[in-house]
Amino acid sequence: MTLFVDMDEVLADTYLAHLELYEQDYGIKLNPEDYQGKEAWESVPKEHSAYMKGHAWEKGFFRDLKLIEGSQKVMSELDKKYELYIASAAMQFPESLKEKSDWLDEFFPFIPWQRRILCGHKYILKGDILIDDRAYNLENFEGRSIMFSSPHNINTNGFERANNWEEIAAKLL
Repeated sequence: MTLFVDMDEVLADTYLAHLELYEQDYGIKLNPEDYQGKEAWESVPKEHSAYMKGHAWEKGFFRDLKLIEGSQKVMSELDKKYELYIASAAMQFPESLKEKSDWLDEFFPFIPWQRRILCGHKYILKGDILIDDRAYNLENFEGRSIMFSSPHNINTNGFERANNWEEIAAKLL
């Protein structure tokens, strides 16, 4: 079986990176109730939203992301059971292409470059399972769709959901 796994907000904690940069640059630590059900840029005053959106365009942003807890161990086990691919919409942020590949080399070296799809739209993917945090990627996937919980999608319904990597392991291993 073919399994596609998204990177941002599934393996790499981009949301946390936005929050940490905001706190570093503005001295304001957001509380979870400030950002649940919202994009990071929607959680700050309007005059700061362009700043938040700009992070993903900055060189180095995608290279230094923290791992989502439990992802390495479970991905290693999934790699033994499935034809495992990384599928990330990296073309949206051209700087991210090399950074994402380097990040994967560091944290997921068992997934070779041949099984890394750094693409645009994910509706072109044909396989059995897709794990992603974005509804628009999951709704057009023809196989099993699993939404990985992130602050921005906490109010999104209509998909099988996994809140963490332990739940992914319970569903797929």
